[in-house]
Amino acid sequence: MVGKIGKTVKISGPLIVAENMADAKLYDVVRVSEKQLVGEIIELRGDKASIQVYEETSGLGPGEDVVSTGEPLSAELAPGLLTSIFDGIQRPLTAIAFRYGSRISRGVSVDPLNREKKWTFTPTAKAGDEVEEGDVLGVVQETEIVEHRVLVPNGMRGTLVSIEAGDFTIVDPIAVIQTERGQEPVAMLRKWPVRKGRPYREKFSPDRPMVTGQRVIDTLFPIARGGVAAVPGPFGSGKTVVQHQLAKWADADIIVYIGCGERGNEMTDVLNEFPALKDPKTGEPLMKRTVLIANTSDMPVAAREASIYTGITIAEYYRDMGYNVAIMADSTSRWAEALREMSGRLEEMPGDEGYPAYLASRLAEFYERAGVVRLLGREERTGSVTAIGAVSPPGGDLSEPVSQATLRIVKVFWGLSASLAYKRHFPAIDWLISYSLYADRMKGWYDANVGKGFFKYRQFAMTTLQEEAALDEIVRLVGMDALSSRDRLVMETAKMIREDYLHQNAFHETDTYTSLRKQLLMLLTIYQFYTLSEQAVSRFVALDDVLKCPFMEKIGRAKYISEDELSAFDDLIGEMSAEIKSLLGGDGDV
Repeated sequence: MVGKIGKTVKISGPLIVAENMADAKLYDVVRVSEKQLVGEIIELRGDKASIQVYEETSGLGPGEDVVSTGEPLSAELAPGLLTSIFDGIQRPLTAIAFRYGSRISRGVSVDPLNREKKWTFTPTAKAGDEVEEGDVLGVVQETEIVEHRVLVPNGMRGTLVSIEAGDFTIVDPIAVIQTERGQEPVAMLRKWPVRKGRPYREKFSPDRPMVTGQRVIDTLFPIARGGVAAVPGPFGSGKTVVQHQLAKWADADIIVYIGCGERGNEMTDVLNEFPALKDPKTGEPLMKRTVLIANTSDMPVAAREASIYTGITIAEYYRDMGYNVAIMADSTSRWAEALREMSGRLEEMPGDEGYPAYLASRLAEFYERAGVVRLLGREERTGSVTAIGAVSPPGGDLSEPVSQATLRIVKVFWGLSASLAYKRHFPAIDWLISYSLYADRMKGWYDANVGKGFFKYRQFAMTTLQEEAALDEIVRLVGMDALSSRDRLVMETAKMIREDYLHQNAFHETDTYTSLRKQLLMLLTIYQFYTLSEQAVSRFVALDDVLKCPFMEKIGRAKYISEDELSAFDDLIGEMSAEIKSLLGGDGDV
């Protein structure tokens, strides 16, 4: 520890004011009292420092010692992150529970990563190579499904003097690099300040989707790989289930899940369910490519504020290896509430609803660390971080400050609806208020990789749902029988899109995931139904006769066609065409 010893003069919950701290710097980590409580300096006025303490402060009084470590709050980055469960400041909850029991005792100090476990390091560079920051030195098989790439540390370049293969702990030297400063040993363990984004060479505009297998997302409101999305919704609308589905099925290599201020029983469910989930791509447990950060609502509020920075730093670390990372923050509303509490204790001027005036800029700092980037190093490599933040507006009111500040930043908005959830329609994403600003930019990718008709059928589905919303007012007033045959057909087609396409069962073996190819065929089938039926109705065939055709039941069951039997859609479209043709007397041109 470095720096002068200060003394506490004020204690207000997690906020402590200490004097004689003129030598300290903003965001330095400090230790408070003989209990060695962890804190972070968040404001300096003269020789007085305001410190947010990440642990319970009851029992402390004026005159307690405060010692600065001289370092900012940093995350430890090395093999061993995957499969781990941390709290908001990266304390390993599993290791603490093993040593100290189910509650975190005050002043507990446990290394975030295991210093004793040995990892098998295999070099990919050799002695004599010229290397620079970001170059890959070698690899470690961190889990059965993730290869951990050990990079040249940031700010280091030179000639590789030596590099060894073998079993090492994360603090053992694995290589020596001759730099301008002399020979410097390199270990696998790195530290990085959590509030500072990790460097990269160039950021690109996202132009391809992160495929999730969820039809309402991939078709209507796609998120780009390296994009940012918000999932706002009231209690019980399915935010957590949506994030579970994304964690399980999204085509991301690494998942970082942050439980930020959620109820303890919800977080317990996550901690119990994630280890039990199977990764559908490999058959291994999903935890083998996942990092969990658990900071429940009863944990110190200051650590909640730090948790999303810890999570995004870990995500950037794996991005720098060339991986595509998805980070789920559940929920940013609880994080903002922690920010509001700390701001109030600092006696700052409040903004809307008591939130600090800098709420929007802090949210932007978090979301702007997402993106697709060209990485450091001589080799041409890219990586991405896709950020998805759940928002829990009180009473589902999207006009509140956190929702509004988030909407100004993100480009994808999946608005969850309580009324859809009550109807057991999941995912409960309301197609009338949700949007994606990435969709048009990704049209070229969809045309090239899925089919040129995909966006045409997507537009058809969205237009039909909008028409249904307008007609619904008339139906409520005068009933369905007052509509023309064409309008009734619109209502039936919209019902088909809602119930047979957008509704998806997360717990059904086949329906839980739908490939883009199958999504295209399902949309094509519904489009063909509408087109053929419209032709039949225009030739005075009764719509009720069309709706009684046997193919109607098959369209409803099309979502359960397996990915190996997609040719069944051709048969279904052929059968539909033949049955409608028979309604026209066999001589209709359909």
